[in-house]
Amino acid sequence: MKTLEDTFAAHRSIRQFRPDPVAQDLIETVCQQAIAGGSSSGNLNTCSIVLTRDPERKRRLYELHFEQDMVLQAPLVMTFCADMFRTRSWLAARGARDNFANFIGWHVALVDAVIVAQNVCLGLEARGLGICYMGTTLHSMAQIAEFLELPPACLPVTSLVVGYPAETPPQRDRLPLQAFLHDERYQRPTAAQLDAIYADREHKGWERYMSMPRLKALAEEHGITSLAQFYTSKVKYDPDQFALDAAALRATLEKAGFLP
Repeated sequence: MKTLEDTFAAHRSIRQFRPDPVAQDLIETVCQQAIAGGSSSGNLNTCSIVLTRDPERKRRLYELHFEQDMVLQAPLVMTFCADMFRTRSWLAARGARDNFANFIGWHVALVDAVIVAQNVCLGLEARGLGICYMGTTLHSMAQIAEFLELPPACLPVTSLVVGYPAETPPQRDRLPLQAFLHDERYQRPTAAQLDAIYADREHKGWERYMSMPRLKALAEEHGITSLAQFYTSKVKYDPDQFALDAAALRATLEKAGFLP
């Protein structure tokens, strides 16, 4: 098994998988260690994980995740849920006041779920498996919750496709460390510092997308001439669609009892 340092260095988002199944005992071991080794607000443990292996059920998740082929190819999909239902049920059964039917309750459960999800990723990658997070979970939150039969006050936060890699993509770049670290208080970057922070990303990111004929054609069709424009265009993260999805997300949180 890889060391933590080696696991960090070897991280890749894997989107092509071998058909080999992932053993249940391996998943249970990783999840147990990930939960035990992760912080939890008040030790409330407000996270649940739904495993999906059945091909027909994965077919429905494939549809809900915008028809990404990796959902069908990966032998396992893991959906991490912010779960206040279990905690609130326990409180009610003991005659305690319900103090988590609010936005703080959502935030506590959201953070718990993300911590567990990242720990699971590290545990899987250390054992030679590949993973890819699916941000599409947020855009189909209500539909995924319905499909997985999640109870009230329990919503999907993120999802992973999991399996043995059938590809070895190059490591993706990250912004330089100075973009992340701030001493004592937030240091707003100057225009020159902002240029320096994004210089490498703008070059490599644009080069990567333009190496894909389909995306290059779409960029030309929409008059996109930079990486920044690409990110907030209809080709990538469409602001108009995001506005609709954000409204739907708020409605889902309201229905689940996390917002008034």
